[in-house]
Amino acid sequence: MSKIDTSLAADIDTSRDATTETKTKTAKADPVGLILVLTLFGIILWGLAIAAFGIPGLYIPAVIAVPVIFVLLILISRG
Repeated sequence: MSKIDTSLAADIDTSRDATTETKTKTAKADPVGLILVLTLFGIILWGLAIAAFGIPGLYIPAVIAVPVIFVLLILISRG
């Protein structure tokens, strides 16, 4: 049981290794990660607006977002 069967060694392809396979894969943008980054960026910008302008920095972006979200809801409902 302790001996290695050398007849199986001929079946192993040693020309390709793990680094070759990872280099051939194409890098694709992760849409979930992109949405997360954009959301966090928006929250950070909103927080900076609150810090810079006070209460108007809190409600003005929300008021501006109402027509944008309204249009997005119409586009979603239309398919």
